[in-house]
Amino acid sequence: MSSQSSRIRIVFVVTSLTLGGAEMMLWKLLSRLDRRRFDPHVIALSGQSDSMLERFRQIDVPCELLGMRPRLDASWRVLCLARALRKLKPDVVQGWLYHGNVAATLAAALTRTHAPVMWNIRGTLPSATEKNWRSKLIIQLSGLTSPMAARIINNSVASAAEHEARLGYPRRLSVVLANGFDTSAFRPSEEARVALRAECGIPSASLIVGLVGRYNAMKDHSTFVRAAAVLNKLHPDVHYVLAGTRVEWDNAELSGLVSQLQVRSNVHMLGRRQDMERVTAALDIACSSSAYGEGFPNVIGEAMSCAVPCVVTDVGDSARIVADTGKVVPPRQPLALARALAEMVEAGSETRHALGARARERIIQHFSLEAIAHQYEELYTRVYHEHAARFLLAPSVTPDER
Repeated sequence: MSSQSSRIRIVFVVTSLTLGGAEMMLWKLLSRLDRRRFDPHVIALSGQSDSMLERFRQIDVPCELLGMRPRLDASWRVLCLARALRKLKPDVVQGWLYHGNVAATLAAALTRTHAPVMWNIRGTLPSATEKNWRSKLIIQLSGLTSPMAARIINNSVASAAEHEARLGYPRRLSVVLANGFDTSAFRPSEEARVALRAECGIPSASLIVGLVGRYNAMKDHSTFVRAAAVLNKLHPDVHYVLAGTRVEWDNAELSGLVSQLQVRSNVHMLGRRQDMERVTAALDIACSSSAYGEGFPNVIGEAMSCAVPCVVTDVGDSARIVADTGKVVPPRQPLALARALAEMVEAGSETRHALGARARERIIQHFSLEAIAHQYEELYTRVYHEHAARFLLAPSVTPDER
């Protein structure tokens, strides 16, 4: 920066701009970043979705898509990114997810810039079965190159501890910045409750237990459906709404399990939705049945922001998020999950409403999007000035001169 009035230019290097929790958190952060102080740019290494691109255009954040195919040589990827960084002349580089972190570090080194490179980890380590050989290689390489980062941001305490223990990430560089939630978008709504029941043909007096998440082994839909089958015998009027990518009736594996357990008449699969704030606000109880891999699950915070009490498995920071506003059970235990859901159903509406109100207040106090964005802003400013002092940088060009 050339003066106090100049903005800190931050280039965010993200693996892709497909629609997912990590990409949505980046969009949410940039939608709240103070443009008087910061000048954000996004570079995506590979794929994109039109809906995500449109979201970034709406908040006036420039996006550059390198369009790299997975089979291209990794060195070519880094060279393309280095060329882009040389053109943009960032003050800070922020990697986002493993590929973005490693590529940003190597590309910045090639440009011989003193701009600090920060990393962002969005969850605990994936299981061995989920990783292809390229992902395994990148994750191992991240352990070797992690000391080169200026800071390593994790969205959960569990994620930070696991990466330090298993990959050797330096603890001195670790910062935990939780996910933030738009409490004005995710809020209680009686209208949403009525609308979803009408859409799904659910009686107005019936309770809805919801599970939001893509169909993936880590989300463990099997445990949720098995718990629903147990609960259905105790409370046959409870309905179950599931939403997320591949959570559809033409998913033979999932629909087959639902039919096998004889709960098809009470299960409603919505697939991927663009109106999750409405779907979430319509629930009476939200559930996360994840078996592993979670850091800070967005779906839990969104439900709490809608004043919906949660029953979650003890994975990642889920228990820390919910605290005393819901129930926590061990992962991969359908009977334990069913018992906790039954207790929440049997507690009655007054108790659920009280828990939900307390949950929303917890999100507002500790995890609002505005508060989390401010924490990012303070960290970016601190890291920029630390590195400017360390390398005795001459003032960089102003935004106009760029």
